[in-house]
Amino acid sequence: MKNLKIWFRNTAIFVFIFILVSLYLVYFPYIHQRHVVGQVKGVKQIFEAAAIVPTTGGEPSSKIYSFAVAVEDSKSSEIVTGSTEDRQWGVVKEGQCVEAIFFPYPPWNLQKAGTYYNVRIKKLFERCQ
Repeated sequence: MKNLKIWFRNTAIFVFIFILVSLYLVYFPYIHQRHVVGQVKGVKQIFEAAAIVPTTGGEPSSKIYSFAVAVEDSKSSEIVTGSTEDRQWGVVKEGQCVEAIFFPYPPWNLQKAGTYYNVRIKKLFERCQ
């Protein structure tokens, strides 16, 4: 009976740790997101819309809405860059002020580790104060 209690306790501890590690791995970008407030240094649409028009009449590719984004952090003066498929970036112009959230690729994605994706606009201003 004592061995059974020890086994259940050890199994419960293992399952708890496994769930914590799994949640950390799944939500890594959200846990390590970076909030940046600053001036937009560049927004470039990666693909021309005419280059990716579907020929079968289906939905257009999400690549039409791909943007490369560069924002100068007002606190550190670092220019933070990332890619996104958020259509809101289509209206942003260089020189405007933005509060953006940058989500990092996880470090186990070796080709993209240390870079950001899915950059989201939280607030957009005409000028930085």
